Amino acid sequence: MNAAFFYALVGVGLFCTGLYALIVYAHLLRKILALNIMGSGIFLVLVALAKRTGGMAADPVPLAMVITGIVVTVSATALALTLMLRLAAKTGRAELPEERRE
Repeated sequence: MNAAFFYALVGVGLFCTGLYALIVYAHLLRKILALNIMGSGIFLVLVALAKRTGGMAADPVPLAMVITGIVVTVSATALALTLMLRLAAKTGRAELPEERRE
């Protein structure tokens, strides 16, 4: 097992763990953290795909995508946390209201 395969395997594991947490938990902070874990898994898979065989340097395009993705993830997380705090201040709970079926 080489390092690229190991990174890809860990990335898929992180993505699946985040997806499970996103589905199971109702609290918004846990959902935001689950999305961050899923993003980290995707970044690991992209880093694993950037590795070239034959001792050549890594492909710079997926690495640039990872750096850009980290910046976007930090911004999206800040926005999501702000919206969660507004919802918690308005309703007193950090969970989405359940839909009422009539």
